[in-house]
Amino acid sequence: MFSQKYYALGSCRSEIRELFEYGKKRAAEIGAENIYDFSLGNPSIPAPECVKQAVLDALDADPLSVHGYTSAQGDLAVRRTIAEYIEKTHSHKCTADDIYMTCGAAASLTVTLNALACNGDEVIVLAPYCPEYKVFIEQAGMKCVEVKCREGDFGIDISAVEAALNRNTKAIIVNSPNNPTGVVYSESDIRALGDLLTLAGQNFGRSIYLIADEPYRELVYDGAVVPFIPNYYKNTIVCYSFSKSLSIPGQRIGYILVPPQTCGHDGIYYAVCGAGRALGFVCAPSLFQRVAAECIGRTADVSAYEANRKMLVDALSEYGYEIVPGKGAFYLFIKAKGGDSRTFCERAKAYDLLIVASDSFGYPGYARISYCVSPKMIERSLPAFKKLIEEYE
Repeated sequence: MFSQKYYALGSCRSEIRELFEYGKKRAAEIGAENIYDFSLGNPSIPAPECVKQAVLDALDADPLSVHGYTSAQGDLAVRRTIAEYIEKTHSHKCTADDIYMTCGAAASLTVTLNALACNGDEVIVLAPYCPEYKVFIEQAGMKCVEVKCREGDFGIDISAVEAALNRNTKAIIVNSPNNPTGVVYSESDIRALGDLLTLAGQNFGRSIYLIADEPYRELVYDGAVVPFIPNYYKNTIVCYSFSKSLSIPGQRIGYILVPPQTCGHDGIYYAVCGAGRALGFVCAPSLFQRVAAECIGRTADVSAYEANRKMLVDALSEYGYEIVPGKGAFYLFIKAKGGDSRTFCERAKAYDLLIVASDSFGYPGYARISYCVSPKMIERSLPAFKKLIEEYE
């Protein structure tokens, strides 16, 4: 016998992965140059030169040190470097003992959720949201509660969040810049959310935690600024990944920050360490802990994403598509013609145009375009986008 719960997860890929696999099969039939695959959020620009140099420098060091275990929560010097960077960049004081190194953002989230979980707890997610949130929340034994963002600008609907809060609410996940909309939540929305959670915590007699999922923090355009949420709400836990900023998703390196002002800080940090131990997420890859410390604050050339975004926004707007005004990450969220996102995306496949229906993100009626692709593919895809919308006209 085996776990039916995990069999269900393992035997059925996410819609994004299914579409990606369909694209690979279709490419084998008609040629990769004839497929316009906007399904997967996989960085398409090379890592900055500092990553290569940091790897080479590390490999010249003592191999037992480079390839050996670090402390379970991560190398002390690495954690100290990250804490110093956070204080310098975000004016938020913290120390190495507030940092836990992880195998990317997924590990950061699963460890944090398991560290917080108690029987009967609920976690609010702001729809549209990354579908894996629901998997992570339910695996931790908590209930996932969806709250839709405002239609139009897709900011946080404070009234809707207020209606969802109750005595069982343990946390809310905030992902900004957002996957799948690309929206950067405004300072006013973050401030209002923090005020609401503070009041609700007082009314319910418990701390409500805000989990800030920030793998796209550095990917912003048009002068957008991403608020550092611990500066607005004290019970914030940050889950960060270097995957997107440094274009190293396959290296699986990130961290959890439990800020010192967080209620129950010591208990939460030890719970994070314990959850990491129980889940097997101890001693994140030691080589790339070093690389992350050496390259912190640097980014890959995100101007390439900005150019891709502009090319798509200009063309799709001209064709008549309604586009959500996102200014971050590498996603466009467009309104599905006809209102049915699954039908719309199936019709797109007739033109070998692979875009993701928004139903799996908890917000039907839209489609996600992942523009971390080559500019040439975007150029080749534009006639397909034009033909698709002409079908509806």
